[in-house]
Amino acid sequence: MRTRLTDLLGIRHPVLLGGMASGTDSRLVAAVSRAGGLGTLGAATLPLEAIEAEVLAIRELTAAPFGVNLLLWMATPERVRAVLDQQPPVLSTAWGDPAPYIEQAHEAGCLVMHMAYDVPSAVAAARAGVDVVVAQGHEGGGHVGLQSTFTLVPQVVDAVGDTPVVAAGGVGDGRGLAAALALGAEGVMLGTRFLATNEAPIPDGWKRAIIDAAGHDTVYSEIGDLANEAGWPKPAATRAIRNRFLERWLGREEELRRLGKEVGRGLAEARRQDDRAEMNLMAGEVSGLIRDLPSAAEVVERIVKEAESLLPQLAAKATGRGVPNTSR
Repeated sequence: MRTRLTDLLGIRHPVLLGGMASGTDSRLVAAVSRAGGLGTLGAATLPLEAIEAEVLAIRELTAAPFGVNLLLWMATPERVRAVLDQQPPVLSTAWGDPAPYIEQAHEAGCLVMHMAYDVPSAVAAARAGVDVVVAQGHEGGGHVGLQSTFTLVPQVVDAVGDTPVVAAGGVGDGRGLAAALALGAEGVMLGTRFLATNEAPIPDGWKRAIIDAAGHDTVYSEIGDLANEAGWPKPAATRAIRNRFLERWLGREEELRRLGKEVGRGLAEARRQDDRAEMNLMAGEVSGLIRDLPSAAEVVERIVKEAESLLPQLAAKATGRGVPNTSR
């Protein structure tokens, strides 16, 4: 599938992997890029020396374009420099002002893709000169804003002029890609769907929880951040699958503020032990559409094929061609 986004990024399909700091590594990134999408490495919390090692591993696995993501509210100048020194084709940013880094990134040969959770932040990013804006809806997993994808994407498209827009949040199949294109986006970014793949570097219990969950089983709260003592900027909070950990702390947020470090250690241990009842199972509402554990390449292929088959059907339906006449 060809859009302005695929031409700009040099990829075959308008399907992007979200740069999830807790859910990506070189293997998953390379798998998505090899399949024709854009894999993105979450580097927000990687040790600085690990950034170079992971990028080197990606390049050993594929010659296709890829991105490296930073969370700007916590990115130090040293971390930004460590990423730009690797000259990834795309610098992906979120939760902060990308303006101070755009010129540096372009000088390093990187395109800049910034994730926005509302129209003002999208407009500010476009005016600052980013190459791509990602409009992230409330349905997504992990840290999300307050507005739904279905309403946010067209508003961002209308507001940012010629800057290509990517839709994120609530997309898990070709129907989501077709809908995003109808809303004016040039492609889609997926997180939860790629977590439930063979290559995703998360515990099996987390993957199984995504497969087992319904869309209404996710909870939007500050609990995960409070447990890790992370000072995320407002309105960021985390969408995760309801489990024993969340049930225990819902309504006890003030107490959790006092016990954050201790509880955070428990979360880390639960992940090491693959205890799905006690992990912070970040995932989006799209969990309700996910029922298997394919390869990342198969996810890309499915989404593109489904969207390609749907778009002509939708055009025919809209014009009445090929639709049975049931009137009497």
